[in-house]
Amino acid sequence: MLAEERREALLRLVERRGVIKVKDVAEEMEVSAVTVRQDVRELAGRGLIVRVHGGAMSPTAAQAADVSTPAVRRPTARQGEAFGLIVPPGGYYYPEIIRGVQDAAQAHGIRIVLAVSGETLGENQEQVRRLIAAGVDGLLLMPRAGLEPADVAEEWLAGLEIPVVLVDRRAGSQAGRLEQVASDHARGAGLAVRHLAGLGYERIALVARTESPNTPLIREGYAAACQALGVTTGPEYAIDPADGLASAEWFEELAQAVESGGVRAALVHNDLDAVALVGLLQARDLRVPEDLAIVAYDDEVAALSDVPLTAVAPPKRAVGEWAVDLMRRRLADPATPLAEMLLRPELHVRDSSGVPSLPGERA
Repeated sequence: MLAEERREALLRLVERRGVIKVKDVAEEMEVSAVTVRQDVRELAGRGLIVRVHGGAMSPTAAQAADVSTPAVRRPTARQGEAFGLIVPPGGYYYPEIIRGVQDAAQAHGIRIVLAVSGETLGENQEQVRRLIAAGVDGLLLMPRAGLEPADVAEEWLAGLEIPVVLVDRRAGSQAGRLEQVASDHARGAGLAVRHLAGLGYERIALVARTESPNTPLIREGYAAACQALGVTTGPEYAIDPADGLASAEWFEELAQAVESGGVRAALVHNDLDAVALVGLLQARDLRVPEDLAIVAYDDEVAALSDVPLTAVAPPKRAVGEWAVDLMRRRLADPATPLAEMLLRPELHVRDSSGVPSLPGERA
């Protein structure tokens, strides 16, 4: 059935029944609920039906409801679309992505309904259920990392009845019809390694947060770039959020390695830890970049360090903007090919990585 034929059939159903539910019509027509929602949106835009939560009404039925039950608000077609956005709690990394979502949504008259990701899979499922019940047209999901069990979480996401775009998250093999847009964190880590290797450093350490969902990808890109360039990897220092930086065992090990000359360069994820590391090293009379060259990962506050930090900058705002654009494309044409987008980070060079070695010298 062609799109216009399907919409004519849907219009006849609404006129005959007065009220229809998207889910029921989708089953009758043997099409997806997303397709029926798009048809309802199109017909409502022409003023032929009235769009209501979960379905549609004929103008006559809507008017009758208004006349016969004054206490009941007359259903009206919503102005524009609404996207649900679920983000992790706290942290300085995500606000820039949210701003990108807000900017793109505002430009297209889209309403954003925000929710904060719960700690458990069940909590996230309940949040999504509420957003769908509130009538959002699609979901932009940036769930908390490490939802368990992982296979159940992925299967649940793939089975949602409305379009889903994962934001700065990567779907696995059971992605189904999930779309995704994310920063290419592996490539970003490679930029850092190539920069330090180009300055003559033959061994590069990695300092990274254990709880960050980006750490596995940063580690992957770091290791691949080191191997490709013949640079020695490690040591790797894991920052546990429960530890204080100054008293953490990993910092003592790193400081000793810097003092002995065993480590002269490091990629540090994230900015705040890199800024703190500069201060801790200075307190031990160690200099940046003379004793330790540092490239930070995030570039939110890297330039504010006592020694301005060279940093990899993921395109966070662009991730949010592209997520909205992907959802708009999906809703406009449910048959369009599914997309997985990786946006490339940039390297911003400042004082903390030092200057190139002289010819014949190796750091």
